[in-house]
Amino acid sequence: MDFQNTNPYMTLSGITAEELSMLQQGNAGLNDEQKKHFFMMYASKRRTPQEVLIYTLLGFGCVAGVQRFMLGQIGMGLLYFFTGGLCLIGTIVDLVGYKRLTLEYNQKMAFECFNIVKFSY
Repeated sequence: MDFQNTNPYMTLSGITAEELSMLQQGNAGLNDEQKKHFFMMYASKRRTPQEVLIYTLLGFGCVAGVQRFMLGQIGMGLLYFFTGGLCLIGTIVDLVGYKRLTLEYNQKMAFECFNIVKFSY
């Protein structure tokens, strides 16, 4: 992909303006080769808001806390699992804030990918 003439981030499913802005600011100091590696790594690690929403909804009928496991929050996932989503209150809070949870996770993954790419060259 030509990073100077196209914006490959627009091809990511469910990308928000806030996430796009964060990604563009985050990789401004990278050269084209580093940007390609960053994009490939980030695209494989990121989660879409729709995925988080679906897994949060599973907490009502099946297993509470799946969304927390998916977002790498193992401790909270176990807490939700053993308490029934904190008696469904935590699951409802996650249902309301699923976009925030997704953005926080994606920011963490972008920072991790940026550091891997920046220090590997």
